[in-house]
Amino acid sequence: MKFLRCKDIPAPTGRRVAIIGAGPAGLGAAGVLKCYGHDVVVFDMMPEAGGMMFFGIPDDRIDKNRIRASVRELMDAGVRFVFNTKVGKDITLEKIIEVFDAILIATGTWKSKSLGVKGEDLPWIVEAAHWIVKVHLARYGYIPWSEVEKPEGRVLIIGAGLTAADVATVTLTYPEFKGEVSKVILSYRRTKELAPMRLSEFDRIEKLGVEVWELTQPTLLYEEGGKKIVRFIKMKLEKTPGEKRPKPVPIEGSEFDEEFNIVFKAIGEEPTPPFEKGEHGIELNPDGTIKVDEHHRTTRPKVFAAGDVKHGPSLIGPALKSGLDAAQSIHKYLTGIIR
Repeated sequence: MKFLRCKDIPAPTGRRVAIIGAGPAGLGAAGVLKCYGHDVVVFDMMPEAGGMMFFGIPDDRIDKNRIRASVRELMDAGVRFVFNTKVGKDITLEKIIEVFDAILIATGTWKSKSLGVKGEDLPWIVEAAHWIVKVHLARYGYIPWSEVEKPEGRVLIIGAGLTAADVATVTLTYPEFKGEVSKVILSYRRTKELAPMRLSEFDRIEKLGVEVWELTQPTLLYEEGGKKIVRFIKMKLEKTPGEKRPKPVPIEGSEFDEEFNIVFKAIGEEPTPPFEKGEHGIELNPDGTIKVDEHHRTTRPKVFAAGDVKHGPSLIGPALKSGLDAAQSIHKYLTGIIR
């Protein structure tokens, strides 16, 4: 994985670009813009670059050393990074807009979706993506392990996407949790064939020891007599006109309760722009992504957006391409080709 797109850096143009977010979209854009001679500063809330690509994926699924080497190339080329800085909290977006000639928002999707059931705010209900990030922050020495919720006993994973597979992998293979977990169960309201996770991934995690409960959905999470209990209902699939996938429908009278020690929510993430809806003259789409035109421009002059915060949760490849495309548009804007 390589972010810098040239061997030699041209003379400075005198134009300054701020990139908010050091995930694949932000890093890819930084590499392109630096190769055009622009001054690039990347702001990120994490202690090092890579975003979810670095902190949110198990170590055996992606080469973290290659990511670090590629980021080092950007630094050696003159790209500056401001870490541990959350735009919208530690520094306002408006201040950045005032100071820089162009801004790229590439803050991804860091907010977990809600289950919408009673009890999901109990302390043993954990947001899966955030937990994986905390595990790697601890692994790399940025936070103490005492800040990471420890999976033990019976573990429930709700959802059937890549985050669910990653939680299963970390829980069952990382030595930090060795011998602590007696059972991992994955609950999904549809069937494996209809899941975001590939069948090969299901096969892999099942070989690790995961038990998959298809056509089940949690409806209540509660404590009773010191026990942590999840109530499920069984589902059936019904075809709905105009829908690509059949709709899961509850089967009346099929509820059952099971006891768990910890529950991971892995039902997807939502876009996290560095501002609230209605602020800074930047419009959002109904799904929370940032509204842009064909040049990745937002509704605020000189502010662009790329990656998952622009198009919703995706894989590394589409996010990286979005950042590369946005960088080309920013360069055209800075040189007067587009206005």
